[in-house]
Amino acid sequence: MAVSLGVAAVIMVAEAVGGWLSGSLALLSDAGHMLTDVAALALALLAIVFGSRPADPRRTYGFRRLEVLAAQVNVATLLAITGWIAWEAVERLRTPHPHIDLGVMAGIAVVGVAGNGVILFWLQHDHGINARSAFLHVLGDAVASVAVLCGAGLMWLRPDLAWVDPVLSLAIALLILWGAGRLVLEITHILMEAVPAHLDVDRVEREMAEADGVIAVHDLHIWTISSGLYALSAHVVVHAESIGRNDAILQDVKSRLRRAFAIDHTTIQIESAEYAHVDDVHEH
Repeated sequence: MAVSLGVAAVIMVAEAVGGWLSGSLALLSDAGHMLTDVAALALALLAIVFGSRPADPRRTYGFRRLEVLAAQVNVATLLAITGWIAWEAVERLRTPHPHIDLGVMAGIAVVGVAGNGVILFWLQHDHGINARSAFLHVLGDAVASVAVLCGAGLMWLRPDLAWVDPVLSLAIALLILWGAGRLVLEITHILMEAVPAHLDVDRVEREMAEADGVIAVHDLHIWTISSGLYALSAHVVVHAESIGRNDAILQDVKSRLRRAFAIDHTTIQIESAEYAHVDDVHEH
């Protein structure tokens, strides 16, 4: 992951410098899109590094939520870059750039395609949620680099098609905006402590209720602490005669949650069917 991040950062800088030297806004836009890849890889690496740090008395979940804070900064940066690219593209459509060095533009685009291909090869065997997200980011940038290369070839064949460069820039800006929008939704989902998108609460409840001795499950809550780390709390109702089997019931329920849904962080309260809830006591 660290090596992939380094390669992505080198490609980003190369595209930014190449775009400035060649006068290609599309290449500069691709550098901006590459920033989303660098951010995605950095977040994945942060999750690994900070996830290994122990919790303390003030941060009982550890430092995993730093990933979300970093993602918020990333979104703000992406929106600023997108706004600048769109503004510059519209200006260039009104007043075409006098000259674009197509050789530099194509050469840097080739570097981008090759570098992204190497990163995709490294990440294809990693099935973690962070790695899969980073893989999709890099795949999108590989497509953008191919588009820039094709645009350079088209303008070389038809010099009168200078409008291709700003149009490609607008397309890449929309791609960045789409990625930023998805990131905003993901951050909002986590901060609202909503149920992870890939989990079905009813299915989780049914799986827990199938454990030996369990009658029902209620007050079930599932939320995301950070990417790939999910938490669950619930009340499990058991027969009165099963109360002495608490450890066995907990082991069964936790094993089911871990095996079926990859939920490791659980807080489960076991209570008998005859247990009187506080609200019921107040009512009587």
